Amino acid sequence: MIKQVTDAFKTKDYRTAAKLIKKLLKESPEDPWVLFHLGQLYEVTEKYQEAEKVYRQLLRHTVGAKIVIAAREALQRLEKIREQKRKEAIAEATSKPDNTEQGVLVLEALSNEIKTQAAQKFAQIMQIDAYSARLLLPSRGWRLYRSGMVGELKFYGQQLLNATIPCFWAKLTDIQKIQVFQVNYFTQLDSKATVVCRDRENQLGSLSFDWSEVKQCVKGLLPVFEEVVDRDVRGKLERKTQTQDYFQFYDLHLPNRNCILRLYDNGYEYQQGINIAPQNSQNTIRINWNNLLTSLEKKLQKIQICSDFNTFAENILDRAELLNKIQPHINLIRREKTNWDAAFQLYSGLAFVKNSQ
Repeated sequence: MIKQVTDAFKTKDYRTAAKLIKKLLKESPEDPWVLFHLGQLYEVTEKYQEAEKVYRQLLRHTVGAKIVIAAREALQRLEKIREQKRKEAIAEATSKPDNTEQGVLVLEALSNEIKTQAAQKFAQIMQIDAYSARLLLPSRGWRLYRSGMVGELKFYGQQLLNATIPCFWAKLTDIQKIQVFQVNYFTQLDSKATVVCRDRENQLGSLSFDWSEVKQCVKGLLPVFEEVVDRDVRGKLERKTQTQDYFQFYDLHLPNRNCILRLYDNGYEYQQGINIAPQNSQNTIRINWNNLLTSLEKKLQKIQICSDFNTFAENILDRAELLNKIQPHINLIRREKTNWDAAFQLYSGLAFVKNSQ
């Protein structure tokens, strides 16, 4: 009867093959060739996952040379089919003009309890080994995994979501369209708020808003670098760059206005506008800043705060080509350009876009 099954496959008479295989499975359910033909049946009916399971089972539990070779060839054939379908799907996903825009794919945190299983799915979708996949899946915060045409990123992102791997994607143009205002100070901080701020053209103006318009906040520390003179292991003087301090940034997201209000500790004018705290003129910048944040967070108690910027930045600072496309909207005086500023704008922009989707 095995020969009849083989002949049915040769003539593409899959209905007859299915009937014969069903009968053979009852008579000889552990016969390797019966199982192999079951895999073939799954394959020709495009049930590729079931076919792969059967072929891999044969490789694990069968020692016959012919059946092992046949199973390996079948798996190679499945891989070629998958690759072709992947290429076709990506080509279709990027066929529309707006899907050819540049974007990024971001992985979200997974608990360690489900990481092993998720890594196997991630490896299969992205065609990498399981060990590398596990290292790439973040346990906290976000990891920017890939950049490229947003249509392709969306294709992979949807597959990851279907595999219960949390992720999201965004167009760089959506981030670039966000207006960023540099807050100088508040003139009103009660039931409503009013800020004096500067736009991207450095023009001074004011903006009033309801607290209900603020849907999210983003915190981040940006390092301050200084060139110092030190001695090396041999006692010789050398110049090197060190982190001397950090500036604290705090973004308020107003998605309905497509804008971010950006504050930072050394840029806020504590002597202007409303009094943040008694004797604020005598307080240090740190004390005044903490008082300001306390006042803001009392108004924004139910608002999500994204504060894992530094975790995100660690994995993106070397992506200069991508970060060069991001306008930082950060007016720090630096001796040399650093990717930290663009990284913060990208992080805040991604949070803005994700929360607006």
